Amino acid sequence: MKFFYQILVFVASLILPIIAVFSKKMKLFVDGRKETFDRLKVFNQNDKVIWIHAASLGEFEQARPIIEELKTSHSRYKILVTFFSPSGYEIRKNYGLADVICYLPLDSKKNAKKFIDTVHPTMAIFIKYEFWPNFLNELENRKIKTILTSGILREKQIFFKWYGGFMRDALKAFHHFFVQDENSKTLLESINFKNITISGDTRFDRVSKILEQDNQLDFIDEFKDNKYTIVAGSTWQEDEELLMSYINNNASENEKFIIAPHNIKQEAILELQKSIDKKTVLFSERPFDCAQGDNSLREYQVLIIDTIGILTKIYSAADVGYVGGGLKTGLHNILEPATFGIPIVIGNKFDKFKEAKDLVALQGCVSINNQQEFTAIFDKFKSDEKFRLATGKINQNYIQENIGATKLIMDYISKQL
Repeated sequence: MKFFYQILVFVASLILPIIAVFSKKMKLFVDGRKETFDRLKVFNQNDKVIWIHAASLGEFEQARPIIEELKTSHSRYKILVTFFSPSGYEIRKNYGLADVICYLPLDSKKNAKKFIDTVHPTMAIFIKYEFWPNFLNELENRKIKTILTSGILREKQIFFKWYGGFMRDALKAFHHFFVQDENSKTLLESINFKNITISGDTRFDRVSKILEQDNQLDFIDEFKDNKYTIVAGSTWQEDEELLMSYINNNASENEKFIIAPHNIKQEAILELQKSIDKKTVLFSERPFDCAQGDNSLREYQVLIIDTIGILTKIYSAADVGYVGGGLKTGLHNILEPATFGIPIVIGNKFDKFKEAKDLVALQGCVSINNQQEFTAIFDKFKSDEKFRLATGKINQNYIQENIGATKLIMDYISKQL
């Protein structure tokens, strides 16, 4: 299998540039990697570097609390952050606390050797479930301290199959595994790893601090006008179809909606706006100036957020939150709305997300399968304030009960540096 993996990586290096001609996302994937080694030239042999690798945006959010602590308590180290996916890199490529941010090269032996030669990290930190055997083998060969944080393992992964020996060998690079749950620990123990700590997920530490910041947005206050408000974040077409039906057929005049679509391309936003029968305004075209006290935004019932970067603050104004992606493409972050103590509604595809499974089981988060269930739960939240507040409290308590992963991890890191 190891031989076939090397062949697969080589074939990918030939095919991906061809695909990039026809795919904008793949073009970012390919072209971005052409810049990686040039970006790494800023490091010299005297630099002490901590390398942190995140697959995409969600994993980066798990890395952020660690990066912030490293910059505070170990400021002599430079921070390198690598991404696998354009959806993570393109959004966070200007993140201020990292010294270098770049794409991770394809996992060939040559790339791994050149990368480690150039970066010469003191420590490597992989987030959640990114396992690249050639990079890991190179780290192990050089005895570089390597850890996994917020790790999540599943029985279906290759490590636990009879043919996954070369991937199990790659895991030997990890000096310690910080995992999210007991199941991940049990799975690692089943393949003879003992260097494991159940630490939980560092995202809880990050989202718990959201409450300490100023989350008020004047234009949101103007729009909401102290009325019952539903915030739908990171929605895809499948989510929006349910939402539009509810808004057009079930919404009362005293009910407000804020929609923050995942896709903010102009054509998609305009199509969404056309599908709504209620008076609707785009963030980019909001007709008011809060500084001059213009109240015209209050006249609208639906506000579409056609920008990025403010959804977290917007959740603070919600009475109920809907988080998109759970009907088809993959559930987005439910911890941010949860920290504000509001009920959350999601689609039915959430098995890969521990926090979603936990909150559905606790009944702070409601999973729906179809329009009928969507309408029923939103009608109940609207009509039953006691139920709505109690449901939201479950989510807020869950956040507070799961903080602390960052401290556990940082205590270990500090002893190793």
